[in-house]
Amino acid sequence: MDRRWTGVAVASLLGLVGAAMGARAQEPPAASASPAAGTIPDYRAAILTPAPPDTPRINGPKIFGVRPGHPFLFTIAATGARPMTFAATGLPAGLTLDEKTGRITGRIAEPGQSTVTLVARNAAGHAERELRIVCGDRLSLTPPLGWNSWNAGGPFVDAAKVRAAARAMVDKGLVQHGWSYVNIDDAWQGKRGGRYGAIQPSDKFPDMKGLADELHAMGLKLGIYSTPWVTSYASYIGGSADNPEGTWDGEKDKERAGRRHGKYPFAWADARQWADWGIDYLKYDWNPNDVEHVRQMSDALRYSARDVVYSLSNSAPFEHAADWAAYANAWRTTGDIRDTWPSMSAKGFGQAKWTPFAGPGHWNDPDMLVVGLVGWEGKLHFTELTPDEQYTHISLWSLLAAPLLIGCDMARLDDFTVSLLSNDEVLAVNQDALGQPALTVSQAPNPADTGTDVLPGRAKIELPRSLEVLARPMEDGSVAAGLFNRSTKPARVTARWADLKIEGRRRVRDLWRQKDLGTFEGEFAAEVAPHGVVMVQLFADR
Repeated sequence: MDRRWTGVAVASLLGLVGAAMGARAQEPPAASASPAAGTIPDYRAAILTPAPPDTPRINGPKIFGVRPGHPFLFTIAATGARPMTFAATGLPAGLTLDEKTGRITGRIAEPGQSTVTLVARNAAGHAERELRIVCGDRLSLTPPLGWNSWNAGGPFVDAAKVRAAARAMVDKGLVQHGWSYVNIDDAWQGKRGGRYGAIQPSDKFPDMKGLADELHAMGLKLGIYSTPWVTSYASYIGGSADNPEGTWDGEKDKERAGRRHGKYPFAWADARQWADWGIDYLKYDWNPNDVEHVRQMSDALRYSARDVVYSLSNSAPFEHAADWAAYANAWRTTGDIRDTWPSMSAKGFGQAKWTPFAGPGHWNDPDMLVVGLVGWEGKLHFTELTPDEQYTHISLWSLLAAPLLIGCDMARLDDFTVSLLSNDEVLAVNQDALGQPALTVSQAPNPADTGTDVLPGRAKIELPRSLEVLARPMEDGSVAAGLFNRSTKPARVTARWADLKIEGRRRVRDLWRQKDLGTFEGEFAAEVAPHGVVMVQLFADR
């Protein structure tokens, strides 16, 4: 595959973005006012994603990494009418498929790569697709797709909320589109103890292993949170201590600063405990991230006998980007996101310098998705992002090959939010096996928009008002592109073949609408709503 995109000057990468299509490219809807706290607006008129057909369609990643001898769990994601049955040919020794659930489980003893043909059948037809299973030393060969509890209430998390999120992921059909991780953030921790002297769960999580088993039986995976500090951001026990017992008395020691590294680390003890519980994902959170503590937990996870996706948080120092790529599967390139255009757009369009460090097994993370009902102090409100801004958000993160972690109340998902999270053609860009993030290939001001933004309760500020095209090469030789309008006025945005480093006639497909727009030569242009996007894929015309 031609990797020419890496030759584009990093200085021109002013915004790596996944494009969010203007809810009506020809008739952009007016930006709606922020909904009242706790209410869910009716955005159904802005839905672009078509309902999937009754015939089977296999979705999700086309490549999956696992380590030799470690537990294997892969759920075939497929839309279509139920009941549905599944089959797989070419499975490596040690793996079996449940034909009713589509779950592949077992262990692979030896390193190697297998190409498996997955099959889904129902009364309306059948579908086939290849999956490459790579047994070696790399995990997360495509960005993780899942949910994290923090943006849906902050520290007010418990086992019931996690179960509700998992059930919603299944009941709303997201598991059929490749979503799999259900991640517990800060505030699950109790005291140290147990077999390894590891952090044990508080009363809010009475049976962590039982919870993991329950999610695995649903075809999902469970994530957890920790920090190498003495205490976490929410003042729960962390991964180090001032004494060899690892004790921390929150009441007695509340005046002492816990956001520091203790003399005694417990990374190995904690990693073994998580493996025993069946944990699949770790968010490891402190600031600034340092190489020694990142490496220490990386080693502990590597030798825990379980595959755990390792995600660093937050604001990873750029000067150690190569180290994060060597030791972790993902790293936060930013501070915490909020559900506003300035926050989301600055983070999404500010990833340029990180691009060379991302690829299969190691991903730049501009933070979680702020769609749906979000909130950080136990009180939820519907995202302040307009529909167009939400399309930009999902498109941008998909083009960036960023982890997609839903941050909302899953139990109260509305139809519009589900449509954002279930567009298989957009998700396929995020999950493309080549794993090369988008670059900004062109940028120009919108001459019709020269004003100053006014944010509620704040002074006037200047925000970028540019028209930008971001593009990434795909494994099949096509190009995915986002035509973005960062201004506050409608504009026509043009993707030129010269900028995309392609030639000839190209079939252009609108990914949000899952509709071919025609065959073009030399360029493609579209009307784009303010703060919106048109996301397309360009295929060679045959």
